[in-house]
Amino acid sequence: MKRLMGVATLGVLFLGLALGACAPQKPPLGSEQNPLVMVFVPSGESEEIKRGGEQLAELLSKKLNMKVKINLASSFAAAVEAMGAGQAQIGWLNTLSYLLAHEKYGVEVILATVRFNQTYYTGQIIVRADSGIKSLADLKGKVMCWVDPLSTSGYLMPRILLKANGVDPDKDFAKTVNAGSHPNVVKAVYNGDCDAGATYVDARGAVEKDLPDVKEKVVVLATTAKIPNDNVSVVKDLPADLKEKIRQALLEIAASEEGKQALKTVYQIEGLQKVDDSFYDEFRAQLSASGYKLEDLVKPAK
Repeated sequence: MKRLMGVATLGVLFLGLALGACAPQKPPLGSEQNPLVMVFVPSGESEEIKRGGEQLAELLSKKLNMKVKINLASSFAAAVEAMGAGQAQIGWLNTLSYLLAHEKYGVEVILATVRFNQTYYTGQIIVRADSGIKSLADLKGKVMCWVDPLSTSGYLMPRILLKANGVDPDKDFAKTVNAGSHPNVVKAVYNGDCDAGATYVDARGAVEKDLPDVKEKVVVLATTAKIPNDNVSVVKDLPADLKEKIRQALLEIAASEEGKQALKTVYQIEGLQKVDDSFYDEFRAQLSASGYKLEDLVKPAK
C-alpha cells in the first residue's frame, strides 16, 4: 500500500511538472505583446502630452530596440498606482507624485527635467487683473482653483504660502475646485469661473496661443518657494542594466533635435539631468518643517 501511494504521489509530481512546463510564459518585456509603458501625469494639455509622449516612445523604442508605448493617466494618483501595479515601468512624474510613488512602491528617480537651465521651479497664485484682489488676505471668501491634490505647484506649495499669510486653505474659501491641469486653472481664472488659482510659473504661457491677452487679464498675486523639478522614474524591479540603458537613451534623445521637440511638446522640457533620490532631500525637509505628511496630501481639497 505504501509503495502504491508513493508511486501515485510521484505520478502527481511529474504531472504537475509537465503542466508547468506547458503553461504559457509571459512575453519578454519590451516585446510587441508586453511593451515597456511610460506613464505621464496630466499636468498640461492632454493632446500635447499625448503627441509629445508618443514621439518620445518612438525615439526610445529605436534606442532600446524594444517596444515602448504610453499611458496618459487620468490623475496624478493614477500615474502612481499604474507604476505600483506594474502597469507602467517608466513614469514622468511631478514632485509629489514621485515622493509618494517612492515611499509606497520604491519607485526610483533616474533623471530630472531642466527648464530655463534650472532643475527647480516655483508655483504661483493668479487672479484676474480686474478682480480687486491685491493681497493673499483678500482671497478669503473667494472661489479658489487647484490643479490636483498631488500637484506640488498647483496645490501643496500655494497652500503652505497661504497658511504663512494667515489664510486657511481648508476653511477660508467660499468654494474650491480641482481643475485637473495647470492650463485648466488659468482658463478658469481668465473666464471668471474661479477668483484665484494655483499653477506653476508661468502656466499662462501654455494657453497664450488660444488666449493671447491672458497675461494682461490674469496677473500673478504671489509666488512660492523653490520646488525640485518633475522627473523620469522607473519601477524598482526593473533590471539594473535596463534602468541604465533607459537613462542613457533618454539623455541622448534630449540632445537630439527630434528629442528636444518632443520634450518641449510634452511638458515644455528643455533638457534632462542625471539625479538620484537625494535630489529631493531638501524638499522633504521643507515639507516636514511645514507639518505636511504625504498621506495628508492625497486627500481631496474641501
